[in-house]
Amino acid sequence: MFNPKTADSLMLAYLGDSVWELFVREKLFFDVPEGNAKANKIALSYVTAAAQVKALEKIEPLFTEEEADVYRRGKNTKTNNTPKSVSRYEYRKATGLEAVFGYNYLMNRQERNKELFNAAFNC
Repeated sequence: MFNPKTADSLMLAYLGDSVWELFVREKLFFDVPEGNAKANKIALSYVTAAAQVKALEKIEPLFTEEEADVYRRGKNTKTNNTPKSVSRYEYRKATGLEAVFGYNYLMNRQERNKELFNAAFNC
């Protein structure tokens, strides 16, 4: 049986990236009545590694001990690709954040993910 507690951190981040993107799209769906073109542009202020690091600074104190452990595992996982727009350290922090969202998703904690996302953006 699959155990999210022992899942590969990069795979948790891979899934968490999708979960984060879904929250962003849902928020923009309701907040941007101008339509898709404007929403796509605004989405960049939520989905880049730099934006995720800013969000992390707001919500990291809210992490449970379990989430903090998942975050540290994700942050400390070596990655081969780093976007030129952020430092390797920032990219790793964003990867850790995504790992938390992926982990919570697999643990069926969607409400917790929503709570963290909303706290990050004062929703």
